[in-house]
Order: sequence, then structure tokens, then C-alpha cells
Amino acid sequence: MMQEKIIILFDGVCNLCNGLIQFIIPRDPKGIFVFAPLQSETAKSILKEKSDLNPHQMDSVVVFSNGKVFQKSRAAMEIFNQLNYPWKLLILGKFFPLSFTDWIYDFVGRHRYKWFGKQEQCMIPRPEIMSRFLK
Repeated sequence: MMQEKIIILFDGVCNLCNGLIQFIIPRDPKGIFVFAPLQSETAKSILKEKSDLNPHQMDSVVVFSNGKVFQKSRAAMEIFNQLNYPWKLLILGKFFPLSFTDWIYDFVGRHRYKWFGKQEQCMIPRPEIMSRFLK
């Protein structure tokens, strides 16, 4: 049985978010993750179809996995849960209260452009990984 793809919607102009995608791809040899920048029409369509989230108010990583939607710190933990060790250990954050882990997520999120920078446009995937990005 083929595993259902896990969709990751991310801020396509954020260097930290793009770094996360570049981190995931080589650690996902089975190709279970597929990606779309939040700024894309594809992401807006996915958000409307699979959730009640407002696509025009999204500034968080959103993960769709096994019929569930995850945001903020829980989205990150769902991603790491799918990776091999040692990265899977990062899900230990789920033992902290959601309010605490989301506070950390929001704190980093508020400063992500200042700390990590921002692109003028969404990244253009290299040809060898283009098939991992939703159109």
C-alpha cells in the first residue's frame, strides 16, 4: 500500500521556511512530503478544500497528514515525526503544553525575516526536486 503524501504549505519568501524545505528533502528519500508556498494559488486552493483556515491570513507552516491539519509547532512536530532518527526525537516537544510550543513558534515567526532574511519572490525549485512541488 502506498503512503498518502503529506502536504507542507510554507512561506515561500521566508529564508527560514525555505531552509526547512531544503532540510526535509534529502531526509525524505521515500518522497512522502510534497510542498507548496503559501503565496501560491495551489496552496490557497488546498487550504479552502481541506480546512477552514483563511488562506489570506496564513503566516504559519501548515501540514496536511492523514486527513488532519496541523499548524505552528504541531505542524513542525508532525514533519519531524515522519523523519528518521535523530530528527524524530524533536517530537519530544509534544510533551510541553501547546501554548508554550506555539509561543516559541510565534516568537521565532515574528522575527524570522529579521533573523534569517526574506526573498523577493518564492524559491524556484531545482529541476531534480521540481516534482515534489505541487502545481
